[in-house]
Amino acid sequence: MSKEITPGSPYSPVARTLHWITVVVVFGMIPVGLTMSYRGNVLDLWDGLTNTLYSSHKLLGFLLLWLTAGRLAYRLLHGAPPDVPTLAWWEKAASHVVHWLLYGLLLVVPMLGWIGVSLFPALDIFGLFNLPALAKPDEEAAKRVLGIHGKLALTLGALAILHIAAALYHRLIRRDGVMRRMWPGLG
Repeated sequence: MSKEITPGSPYSPVARTLHWITVVVVFGMIPVGLTMSYRGNVLDLWDGLTNTLYSSHKLLGFLLLWLTAGRLAYRLLHGAPPDVPTLAWWEKAASHVVHWLLYGLLLVVPMLGWIGVSLFPALDIFGLFNLPALAKPDEEAAKRVLGIHGKLALTLGALAILHIAAALYHRLIRRDGVMRRMWPGLG
């Protein structure tokens, strides 16, 4: 017997789990990316810590790309619960635009990172293995691609903060159950 989905229903346990794993990875990736870039590009400090930060960032980015692809496939196959009926039309529209922008950036940002490290080339992960190359080495192109990657990563972070602010608004001000739909641990 399938569970009835009604407006205001929570997301499935799979969707909620994938969402919160994504949150943890993204909010780990951004400070690691900023720190590694500062150490390597500003301080010109290429030591074990900087290399570990770069390897961690590349590996998590690669995994984030596939996590997002799986998450998007799950969303397209299983859908999402209907919008909460108390939302105004513009709130529904804004919510959908932000969600799809987040999905797009969660695919594009890691892909650009992978292309950038392929162009550089800097595909090594912890000295254990290399990511598959997506392009032939071209350092000038790598700098351009990685510059775009960094700007879009910051855009992703800003959009995620906007998303969090909207969720908190619905939880603390409107108290309309919007945030509860994605909260972990719901039965």
